[in-house]
Amino acid sequence: SSRQLGTSINTRSKFKIASITKTFTAVMILQLMEAGKLNLNATIGQYFPAYTGEGRDQVTVEHLLTYSSGIPNCESYMDDAVYGMPVSIDSFIIKYCSGKPDTIPGSRFSYNNGDYIILGKIIEKITGKTFSENLQQRILDPLGMRNSGMLYSSDIIPGLVSSYVYNDSLKTFSADKPYYIENYFSAGAMYSTVEDLLTFDQGIFTYKLLKKQTVDLMLTPHPALGNVGLGFWISDGYGALDTQFAYRPGGIYGSSANWIHVIGANRTIIVLSNTDAANLFEMSQQLYAIPKGQ
Repeated sequence: SSRQLGTSINTRSKFKIASITKTFTAVMILQLMEAGKLNLNATIGQYFPAYTGEGRDQVTVEHLLTYSSGIPNCESYMDDAVYGMPVSIDSFIIKYCSGKPDTIPGSRFSYNNGDYIILGKIIEKITGKTFSENLQQRILDPLGMRNSGMLYSSDIIPGLVSSYVYNDSLKTFSADKPYYIENYFSAGAMYSTVEDLLTFDQGIFTYKLLKKQTVDLMLTPHPALGNVGLGFWISDGYGALDTQFAYRPGGIYGSSANWIHVIGANRTIIVLSNTDAANLFEMSQQLYAIPKGQ
């Protein structure tokens, strides 16, 4: 957990979970839908009137959930340097998430953190509460997830592991470069543990957080958009994973994560790492194969 101090990782070690944060955002959007406070076919402007982008009255909530808004990738402005300076989320959205859609919304998949950052702001606008407050009240507290939350660069979180980048040619690790994780907001700024993520997994798939028909909607793939669902991708099988599964990877610099849920079998594999040195999807396949005697 710290190469400087020589301390080890354990099951309660806290990791940056990167884009797994997006599934929490998707769940809260769907909770608002179930409560009748949000329509997936409504546009950004209906819930976020101050949004200034040209997609305001064209891009729907479902387009954002499926990365098909057509809004240019927020990182296309300055690459990942958009996370290298502190900026409010309102300013971030104006600067980096308000470009003119370059494809017809809903027509093409294009992965973009900005889509989920806008969704986080929509949650705040509908509820009148911060994204962090919603996260705590809607998911973390009801499920008893005491080792998870939103992360800010100035925070001191007991048990949070350090992150390291691997140089494959030199076979050496180096410390993560500094960045403002809060700029990832509802697209990637959470921390958690493997135990808490399993609790979240079961909160979804045993219908504690959402109704069964809503979970079924989450798991409905969009073939024209790379088989993305809502908060997950859906696969009919790959390699050792010889059955249908939902998956959600994540990665920020030296932090990486992989979450797989085998649909219909209630089997879950969660792998978190504080380096970028391993192929976590390959590792997940191997972990899936072990109890099958392979």
